Amino acid sequence: MEIPVLLAIVAGLWVALVLAGGLEALKHRWLVSRIPVRVHVNGTRGKTSVTRLIAAGLRAGDKRVCAKTTGSAAAVTDPDGREFPIYRISGANIIEQMRTLKRMAKLKPEIVVMECMALQPQYQSLSELRMVRSNVGVITNARPDHLDVMGPGEEDVALALAGSTPVKGNLFTAERDLLPTFEHSCNDRKSQLHGVTLEEVEAISDDTMSQFRYAEHKENVALALKICEHLGVDRDKALKGMTELEPEAGAMQVLHINYFKREIVFVNGFAANDPESTGKIWENMIEKFGENRRKIMLINCRADRPHRSQQMAEEAGKWTKADKVILMGSGCFVFVRNAVKHGLDPEKLLVLEGGDTTDITETILEESAGNALVVGMCNIHGGGEEVARFFQNRAVKEEDL
Repeated sequence: MEIPVLLAIVAGLWVALVLAGGLEALKHRWLVSRIPVRVHVNGTRGKTSVTRLIAAGLRAGDKRVCAKTTGSAAAVTDPDGREFPIYRISGANIIEQMRTLKRMAKLKPEIVVMECMALQPQYQSLSELRMVRSNVGVITNARPDHLDVMGPGEEDVALALAGSTPVKGNLFTAERDLLPTFEHSCNDRKSQLHGVTLEEVEAISDDTMSQFRYAEHKENVALALKICEHLGVDRDKALKGMTELEPEAGAMQVLHINYFKREIVFVNGFAANDPESTGKIWENMIEKFGENRRKIMLINCRADRPHRSQQMAEEAGKWTKADKVILMGSGCFVFVRNAVKHGLDPEKLLVLEGGDTTDITETILEESAGNALVVGMCNIHGGGEEVARFFQNRAVKEEDL
């Protein structure tokens, strides 16, 4: 076959692909336009919680709502509030957002609430501008996490998250320290910024928080309420819907276990995977349960999250000292190297890399010395959920974190 003919075939295929891609983009844009209100939830911490709170509040206000979360267990919620897990043949991919919106559109919702699943800054922007095309954007907060892709600093994280700012819409955030970054992105995309003030957070009483069936943060509730009110739902109705929410899978809990004469307080803090939140949990739990108990950190490392392990190791040396630090998961050497460098006693480290749930839980029982406080931290996926389930199934008492 002659070269000109080959070139013509290649050019024809290229044109066909471009046309097919353009047609797909137009079709998706038309599909999205059939959903009147699209809420896109992004942020470092609390994305899943806020997504669920917004959807619950809107449903309580008789809005027809679909929601999608990508937290510990990715799921789609239909207008009746029923959750359906998302099964993935391979790993998570942001193209999933387009398929999900297509399914949701068939249910004819008034509002969809989508949790952002992109990490790379360019994909966060792509997800907003080409996929969700929200008219209500949400950024829960900006914390130093995923610095390997969004860093190196906290301001860089805020800039990355700002990529999900809607065009000519409204952006809501509970972040206060880095608000100027979001003001700039709103000016750039001609959107209006709505910040949750400290007064609005403090207006959420402890009595209100005690009505929740799981541990929730006032900032998340205040943010979700502000959005529900913006979308026409009475505050009291929205709050009632939120307090009736069931805990999500992997929710942080304190579990009391009395197992073969061993008394253990196990804290499922795996999902709080930034050092600031984890440090607060560790110190609070020691203050509440640490007296006369052996204190054990259970660090679940992931080889694909080395920067998180490094951050956690650097900060762990500043916290109240643990009697034992047990490492599980993969890529534990990153934590070990940095932890020792920052003053953690190497004799207190116990590495169980690659160990199965039985090995890990048996070791915890052995190290408990009959009475221990064990705090799981760093990552829920990669083994954390299984260990938490082991203790939850043996708990004689459960309480909110």
